[in-house]
Amino acid sequence: MKIAILGYGRMGKTIESYSNYRKHEVVFILDKDHEKGDLSLADVAINFSVPEAAVSNIKLAMTHKIPVVCGTTGWLDNYKEVVSFCETQKTAFIYASNFSIGVNIFFKINRIVAQLMHPHEKEYKTDIKEIHHVHKLDSPSGTAITLAEGIINNSDHESWTLNQNEETSLFIKAIRKGEIPGTHKISYRSNIDEISIKHKAYKRDGFALGAIIAAEWLLDKKGVYTMDDILKID
Repeated sequence: MKIAILGYGRMGKTIESYSNYRKHEVVFILDKDHEKGDLSLADVAINFSVPEAAVSNIKLAMTHKIPVVCGTTGWLDNYKEVVSFCETQKTAFIYASNFSIGVNIFFKINRIVAQLMHPHEKEYKTDIKEIHHVHKLDSPSGTAITLAEGIINNSDHESWTLNQNEETSLFIKAIRKGEIPGTHKISYRSNIDEISIKHKAYKRDGFALGAIIAAEWLLDKKGVYTMDDILKID
């Protein structure tokens, strides 16, 4: 498989390394001040650019009828635009806030726990805590937002907030420190006990490997997909 890497930061470089490990060929690399290779040779593109470049990068690949795997977060106000463009170009697209297999299983666990806790919402206060490295551009993380949506869709919560004093919304505490790859914890607290679930990434390799697995799966397909389609979690 011939891969185009759109966004050549730390994740882009990790994807390049894992592409070589899985015997794929990187034929094009695009970054703000760096372009190498020939995009038209690619079978699939993987985008981990900064949020501001995500839409233009995705459309660039789709214009060449190249399916796109996107792991960049912080651009989803334009998601419907990209989906429409994908359909117009008759290619394929998959976006995930996190491509780690472990995280996607965690998403499923989160939804199940939210369903179980729904009848007891009056007794338990729910919140999400996420910790990432200081270089992360968006806050809260896309993963935290996906977790929040999983709870909101299975509870009486109507929205999430970064304001701890906003009692009616699901509180997300976002922390940026050190070089932490990503930790997410959901807690349900009452006056007598606490239930919590947690996912902790030790390094970014899981995100990169999951994106390449997604690219392998997306090859030769048309349409818009999610990680649930790949992992058949639901």
